[in-house]
Amino acid sequence: MSPAQPAGSRPAAVFTVTFDGLPIAASPGQTVAAALWTAGVTAWRGTRGGGRPRGVFCGIGVCFDCLVTVNGRPNQRACLVPLRPGDVIRTQEGTGHEDG
Repeated sequence: MSPAQPAGSRPAAVFTVTFDGLPIAASPGQTVAAALWTAGVTAWRGTRGGGRPRGVFCGIGVCFDCLVTVNGRPNQRACLVPLRPGDVIRTQEGTGHEDG
């Protein structure tokens, strides 16, 4: 039996998205929530009633606490949406439909 050989894989190229107008680095396959957490952002939604900050709670798309607006589409679950180069993410306030 011969010794194991490294696979020779290399990390994929990092790309940029924006969050509330600020550039954020993201990796291929990363979700919105993962990229925001990596950038130190832990809250990106205000509750409908009192505007209290929310971010990831369940992390599997069940609870709807991590809603964001992605490319003008409100109510996207940050823990499920994979990022693409150039995506525009915004903090979601309330239902997200008032966002301009």
